[in-house]
Amino acid sequence: MSILKEVIRDLLAGARRTPEVARSKSDNPIVDYLERNPNGRMVHKWPHYFDIYHRHLARFRGRRLTLLEIGVFNGGSLRMWRDYLGAQARIVGVDVAPECEKFAEPGIDVVIGDQGDRAFLRSLFDRYPDIAILIDDGGHRMHQQIATFEELYPRLPADGVYLCEDTHTSYMPIFGGGYQQPQTFIERVKPLIDSLHAFHSVDPKFVPNEFTRTTDSIHFYDSLVVIEKRARVKPEVASFGTEVGVRYVGPSLSGKL
Repeated sequence: MSILKEVIRDLLAGARRTPEVARSKSDNPIVDYLERNPNGRMVHKWPHYFDIYHRHLARFRGRRLTLLEIGVFNGGSLRMWRDYLGAQARIVGVDVAPECEKFAEPGIDVVIGDQGDRAFLRSLFDRYPDIAILIDDGGHRMHQQIATFEELYPRLPADGVYLCEDTHTSYMPIFGGGYQQPQTFIERVKPLIDSLHAFHSVDPKFVPNEFTRTTDSIHFYDSLVVIEKRARVKPEVASFGTEVGVRYVGPSLSGKL
């Protein structure tokens, strides 16, 4: 039940609310914004996305940066992001439909282009070099998601975040997907789990690559993949404290005796 409906219910029941109770109970500013704007432009998302957004994007609030979202639809999420990140952020929506240009306003740009066109994708960073957050909520077809990831993820800054939404389409033939089919976005991303661990490999055929050196984490959620960037070098095990009750007999987790 929305906060507005709760307030109306309690007023009709004759109950009194203090201002503290009347405010939203949510600890997620995105949910608060949506509840405050029930008649605003439509935001079409899976509800569990909102906590995931806040988990990975809260550190960007109040910063001067660009968020780029592929897929404009009714323009509702562009305003949502503007409210969430603050006045210093620039929000850029990308869509193939020219009619989406009408959703541009101060602080929000709309760029028309095809996310399946790799040259167009590369041009986005020429136009907006400070993109720190990139959200793929576009056509959801396999070639579109893969092209967007391959062209744009490497160009994100060292603390950037990449989100690909609606990855359940990797299992749907209508979008070019299918369970364990090699051409899907999910299958494209799975080997990156190995790349994330490549610093620990002793196989000469499997060595660290650019993804290993620039990626902090990969998060798989239902229908959503989040990849966070951070410059990395080969990690070293550290010990803390001086009291030792047990010593390893064999090799340690670091691979050292």
